[in-house]
Amino acid sequence: MRYPPATPSLIHAARLRLAVPLVAVLATAALAACGAGALPSPVVQPSPSAAIQSPTGTAAPSPSPIAFPMTLTDDEGTSVTIPSAPRKIVSLTPASTEILFAIGLGPEVVGRTEADDYPPEAAAVPTVASYTAVDVEKIVGLGADLVIAGGNGFNPPDSIAKLRSLGIPVVVVYAKDVQGVFDDIRLVGRASGASPAADDLAASMASQFDAIRTATSGLEEPLVFYEIDASSKIYTAADDSFLAEMIGIAGGKPLTTGSATNYELPLEQLVSANPSIILLGDAAYGVTADQVRARSGWGTIAAVRAGAIEPVDDVVITRPGPRLVQGLLDLVAAIHPELGLGPSGSPVPQASAAATP
Repeated sequence: MRYPPATPSLIHAARLRLAVPLVAVLATAALAACGAGALPSPVVQPSPSAAIQSPTGTAAPSPSPIAFPMTLTDDEGTSVTIPSAPRKIVSLTPASTEILFAIGLGPEVVGRTEADDYPPEAAAVPTVASYTAVDVEKIVGLGADLVIAGGNGFNPPDSIAKLRSLGIPVVVVYAKDVQGVFDDIRLVGRASGASPAADDLAASMASQFDAIRTATSGLEEPLVFYEIDASSKIYTAADDSFLAEMIGIAGGKPLTTGSATNYELPLEQLVSANPSIILLGDAAYGVTADQVRARSGWGTIAAVRAGAIEPVDDVVITRPGPRLVQGLLDLVAAIHPELGLGPSGSPVPQASAAATP
């Protein structure tokens, strides 16, 4: 999803969704840790009435049928040759770190970014990148034989080029939409030699997305305003953005800015649109429904008058990793609580991506 370009109150878009919750950057201009969440169980669950339950551990790695050396094409169209099955992997986006741990490769992850906050085990991995820079020398010193980097400017292109010039394979990922998330999980799995576990995880997530689409299909679509930030200017979903797609799948009609690149929404446009639901993506940073109700000029909005102002977890909703199903369920629970989806629903039975327990 394209985020707003850098301004005094907005950091470069491409970095936001892959690294930290978008609202964390908008509200604090700093990295922030997300709350506890759940990796979705990699089980195909046809019933749309089930929610995701936190697994007690990560999936065991599956034997790889992939023959190395191998060559693949990353999300930037670069052909990357990986000479042997990776044993020391550096992840330069929190989403990629979540993917690697979810497919059972946590022990192979030797480097991460300072923004990686899930799963908890990732905290023990050495930090090799900040929000603005990549420590190439440290990555080389760790003996990395594969780097998973973020595209669209998330990681500095010169750092990626430097790593490649030193003979380290770098696979760049950037999911522009929900399907891209599933594709990237498979891509990471292929590059790391764990395709069976990655394919199972992606298939399970896609199946659960389909089940949720079925559950919300044909329902009335309330107009939803997703608040990214309103501390100064008001920011919400852009047209055709990742966030707008998620809201649509959840059974809502996203209120967007009218532009595919601009995330700023004038108050007059918000009031005129008159959304019936307000979702607070910035709730983790202290924004409350009471504060929204107290804002000047917001009192006539239907959602404010009806008290339909709900906090949501921006991390699981916008980070393109294994917890995206939970993010979608959270959106459905806020938009269509009558369906009984989300945290209060029945848990999905658990299994590893490699074998049924």
